[in-house]
Amino acid sequence: MPRTRATSWPEARATARRAGTSAASSASSASSASSASSASSASSASSATPAPPPTGPSADPTPTTTPAGTPPGATPLTSPAATPLPAPLPLPLTLGRTLSTPLTALTDLPSFDTSAMDGWAVAGPGPWGVLAEGILAGQGSPEPLGDGEAVRIATGARIPRDTTAVIRSEHGYVDGKGRLHAQREVVPGQDIRPRGQECRAGERLLPSGTLVTPAVLGLAAAAGYDALYVAARPRAEVLVLGDELLTKGLPQDGLIRDALGPMLPPWLRSLGAEVTAVRRLGDDAEALYEALATSTADVLVTTGGTASGPVDHVHPTLRRLGAELLVDGVAVRPGHPMLLARLPGADGARGADGAGRAHGAGVRHLVGLPGNPLAAVSGLLTLAEPLLRGLASRPAPEPYAAPLREDVHGHPHDTRLVPVTLRGEYAVPLRYNGPAMLRGIAVADGLAVVPPGGARRGQELEILDLPWTEPGCLPGELGTGGPDDEVCFT
Repeated sequence: MPRTRATSWPEARATARRAGTSAASSASSASSASSASSASSASSASSATPAPPPTGPSADPTPTTTPAGTPPGATPLTSPAATPLPAPLPLPLTLGRTLSTPLTALTDLPSFDTSAMDGWAVAGPGPWGVLAEGILAGQGSPEPLGDGEAVRIATGARIPRDTTAVIRSEHGYVDGKGRLHAQREVVPGQDIRPRGQECRAGERLLPSGTLVTPAVLGLAAAAGYDALYVAARPRAEVLVLGDELLTKGLPQDGLIRDALGPMLPPWLRSLGAEVTAVRRLGDDAEALYEALATSTADVLVTTGGTASGPVDHVHPTLRRLGAELLVDGVAVRPGHPMLLARLPGADGARGADGAGRAHGAGVRHLVGLPGNPLAAVSGLLTLAEPLLRGLASRPAPEPYAAPLREDVHGHPHDTRLVPVTLRGEYAVPLRYNGPAMLRGIAVADGLAVVPPGGARRGQELEILDLPWTEPGCLPGELGTGGPDDEVCFT
């Protein structure tokens, strides 16, 4: 497995995305026979009484009846970017995943004519005689109205048959004889939400691949769903390498605190992964080999050990395993020793029909991050993020650019990723941007992609958002010496 020339930064990201998508597609194809069997079983029972969905992510037996809140005759479908899920998940468990089947309306929305306002439902021309009993939301079918009649009605209540319009409470009054008078023109159909105004039964509301947000959960619930078919989360395991790392207390006697062990799991979760373990292996080559050979995670993330020093064991271990290097070094600073490899199937790994890996078929990847914290962040955004998006069928964010407020020094040959904060329309470079520093990224909105040679004030650069931030929501930190003091490219 010879070393190759460093991959360009854009190609490295594209390779990682392709690797994730390819692995997910391979897993989906490998499980097609199981999917067909499940579909046949579910289809034959489609007329049975709906069964409740599973109660959690581990509830994965193939259902023999149609799950509640899914269209009649629905079957467990093959996800476009993962193995087929044996059962849909209850709505609260789908947040942050992607739909593996389109979201189709199970009913008209609204499913009956409803009042859009508190007021009176009226029939025919006024003034109107007001009936004694009003109509509240949640009541059954009200009696039809006759011409000249009105009835008090609440927002969301079912409209009586033969209603002409709804008059808002503030637009009418009842006189001493119990007659309702309108204070402005009454237009037929006003303030009535007609059946099917938002959608009709069978209409596609969202395509597969849509990220399940809180708003998507609300739409699914309104459309009648109790459970959804969603893509499985890629399972990730973090392997922290290095004998010099402390897990608590102050740095001392040549030892330093481990920053990546606490940082990586929540970062990976924010990218859609399920983090199954964080293991501290030190600089033990045999421990690393055993971990890589036996882990059933879809993605293994290592920290450090990717260069060619005396205790950098990642490359020798990958050769020993017979792994395929997809990216071996990237022309980016910081973080150029990062790598991406395709691993052989784990010893004893279980497929999608067991309780093991989400993507089955023995497809595993390793993302080797440099040990320096900001260099590791660069590796996360360059390789881990696009790989995980591909595996989880999560859409890539739309790229955007912002003009620099100040000049940024560049590397002579490589792309440089520089923490920035966004101030109005401008990206402001942050001062603490050395490969071992987290002080800048801790207050950054994203990283600016600086081309070789650097960039000038006013030049527009692509911005990589951090997974938990929105532009301009964090305070920046500039210092007094300018954004490029103490630059280090390692």
